[in-house]
Amino acid sequence: MEDLFIGWLREYGYIVLFAWSILEGELGLVMAGIMSHTGDMFLPFAIVVGALGGFVGDQIYFYIGRFNKSYIHNKIRSQRTKFAFAHILLKKYGWPIIFAQRYMYGLRTVIPMAIGLTKYSARQFAIINFISAIFWACITIIPAYFYGDELLNLIRWIKSHWYFAIPLISFIVITVIYNLNKFERELVEKRRNRRNLL
Repeated sequence: MEDLFIGWLREYGYIVLFAWSILEGELGLVMAGIMSHTGDMFLPFAIVVGALGGFVGDQIYFYIGRFNKSYIHNKIRSQRTKFAFAHILLKKYGWPIIFAQRYMYGLRTVIPMAIGLTKYSARQFAIINFISAIFWACITIIPAYFYGDELLNLIRWIKSHWYFAIPLISFIVITVIYNLNKFERELVEKRRNRRNLL
């Protein structure tokens, strides 16, 4: 099964990378860097495809926010805290948050949609988003390319020690998510307190 998946990834790698970059990204970019290291992908082309996927994904989320208000209102009901946090970040930091949002776990889709709800220039968003996507692809794929052997050894170790690796990775992910959610709640609470004082 694993050999079949690897063969499929080698044959359709760029298509998979593009689609993966639209939906999520980092793991797909790391895999692209490793495959460029092994010669299964061409590094510059992998960077371009990954960057275009990331750019297209955020443009889709932005225009969902701008033109599909009913979907957004339903989304806000289930993720009110994240949307409030996104608006706080945009108001406080302005355009740099567009550049940085793709590195923020749990907010990558929310922030473009939240920006789409505002009167922020679609042209300016696209320009910043495009530059950000290029940087994002470069700083993720290139290190994976140069450290391909080390990453492959790590993958082999995880496969042979899955009983130890899975709990450790789960603990790290849960810790990161908990701290990010805590930070979001604190910022939203501070905003509410400031409003009450006014």
